[in-house]
Amino acid sequence: MTRGLTGNRVVDSDVLEILSEPLDWERLAGKSVLVTGASGMLASYMVYTLLALNDTLFKSGAKLKLYALVRNKPRALEKFAAFLSRDDFELIVRDIAAFTDFDRKLDVIIHAASQASPKYYGADPVGTLKANTIGTMNLLETAARCQCGTFVFISSGEVYGVLDGSVPIVPEEDTGRVDCADVRSCYAESKRMGETMCACYAHQYGFTASALRLAHTYGPGCALDDGRVFADFVNDVLQGKNIALHSDGSARRSFLYVTDMIKALFYILFYGEARAYNVSSGTDISIWELAETLCALYPERNLRVEFAGPKTEAGYLRSKSSAGRLDNAKLRALGWTESVSVQEGFRRMIESYRS
Repeated sequence: MTRGLTGNRVVDSDVLEILSEPLDWERLAGKSVLVTGASGMLASYMVYTLLALNDTLFKSGAKLKLYALVRNKPRALEKFAAFLSRDDFELIVRDIAAFTDFDRKLDVIIHAASQASPKYYGADPVGTLKANTIGTMNLLETAARCQCGTFVFISSGEVYGVLDGSVPIVPEEDTGRVDCADVRSCYAESKRMGETMCACYAHQYGFTASALRLAHTYGPGCALDDGRVFADFVNDVLQGKNIALHSDGSARRSFLYVTDMIKALFYILFYGEARAYNVSSGTDISIWELAETLCALYPERNLRVEFAGPKTEAGYLRSKSSAGRLDNAKLRALGWTESVSVQEGFRRMIESYRS
């Protein structure tokens, strides 16, 4: 890989770690790949990984062509300025809900454009659901029109609705329950509809579609004003402030570092079936334990956990789930294993901002 692909030593090291996974990378040689939501945390790692493939494995062979679809042009230019002159990279600035005119050959579409932060669910529920419904339909129409072979939809564990621990490990066959009249369901319900559209379009037009139901995925590039609890905690640590809890901290969550998620995507892309897969850690941790873990990463700062009042940020709608892990057995059966612990993952995330 070109040294310093991203300019961030943590991210560059992460990309090398992803490429060291014993996967059949040659399957992507000469392919055309569209990644949506490309400037987001997860999708930007996909962009970096695919370009790094061209710089290493495909350096003297058939390179892949990467189309990166974004909505926020200034943010994308900040992230991808170094790539704009590359002939294997093309930036497309468009709202996914209006993306209807792409007509070049595509082999793979990875749809990761979505407002995944709870701060949008109350402030912009319509914009939240549009990317997962209208945007997904536009991309599926594109897949049919451009003779795409493989479609990957980045879904969410939120499709299972409110998890209370009554089903401790949730398999993909559990259809869950979502209150369709609740404004916060703009995210979960639209992800469910997105999955259904993937199944229907793939069935009717003859391409393969898979959905990745992600647990709480974190890592470098996550906006520190994202609104999710782990981003708040990391921001507190970076500012040298005590970690503020806005609940009693008893809710349990599974957290997965971004490199493990990206590896999972490629395992599913190369070896998976046309179905939904849970992409999740095999363990969970309470919010209180996560806060204590982050304090312990930097004992010299003498940080501690403090209880604060409930969040009052406009539009922020808190999750009602209290417990429940996603069963990752089907993903593990493809050969994937988690390799980054919560301690190591959050250390990398914090160091990425410090560097």
